Amino acid sequence: MASTAELDHVKKVWVSFLLSEVEIVSATKGTVTSRLKLGSNHVNSRGTIHGAVSAALVDWSGGLAIASHGLEKTGASIDIHVTYIGTANVQDTIEIEATANKVGRLVAFTTIRIYKLVDGKPGPMVATASHTKYIQQAQAKP
Repeated sequence: MASTAELDHVKKVWVSFLLSEVEIVSATKGTVTSRLKLGSNHVNSRGTIHGAVSAALVDWSGGLAIASHGLEKTGASIDIHVTYIGTANVQDTIEIEATANKVGRLVAFTTIRIYKLVDGKPGPMVATASHTKYIQQAQAKP
């Protein structure tokens, strides 16, 4: 897959963030796809992905989808809503698809889908989410 300006920009913004094990697979304007192989630090006492990890991935990936519009800083979260649909276990790889549905001057709206990968392709859904952030569009790169 050829590198894009958005992918390079998103990777640069991501460097200082939590979840360093996440691999960003692709980025285009408004969409970022990443993957994470779940380790013991990502699961709850039952050995399945912890809800807090899913929520952190939503916050993180939603911000990167917004950053793909050229923003260096993506503001503060206003609302995060996560619906837990399925699960994944230690050693499973999950794929996180984040889409910036609208990036306005003050507010941005994102949708995130987390899938368990099966044979390298998105399989059962783990969670869906919406994420709203307060932004300052003046931070956009020229």
